[in-house]
Amino acid sequence: MGPGAHRRSTVAVKEALRELRNQLSLLNHQVGAHLALKDVDLDCLELIARHGPLSPSALARRAGLHPATVTGILDRLQKGGWIVRERDPEAADRRSVTVRAVRGRNAELFRLYSGMNAALDELCAGYSEDELALIAGFLSRATSAGHTATGELAKG
Repeated sequence: MGPGAHRRSTVAVKEALRELRNQLSLLNHQVGAHLALKDVDLDCLELIARHGPLSPSALARRAGLHPATVTGILDRLQKGGWIVRERDPEAADRRSVTVRAVRGRNAELFRLYSGMNAALDELCAGYSEDELALIAGFLSRATSAGHTATGELAKG
């Protein structure tokens, strides 16, 4: 493959990633609308479910959001029964709070994402284990590149 063909393939991959990002954003928006949550609320709920329990400041760092913004998000998530705030018994400051996801609510999210999950299962069935490992590795490295780029932008 010559340099022109490689460049065209690279452009095609980047365009496909942008289209995927847009489609996933639309899907998340629809899921959020069904649950009366904002997109950013869903993003934070995902971070809490994956990495929690978290302090609100740790969540703010992970999400790249101002702590005051996170407070409003946590208020909405708690009001909806998605998270609980708990005193952190191991913290030096007795007022310290951690946030954790309410496990019983996951079924609602799984149901709303079930169409996409089923479609991905069907799609992955057409690839070999080696191909899936390559795809997973690429997506992981692309995520890491996005994390780095986000961090650089956040620095100003």
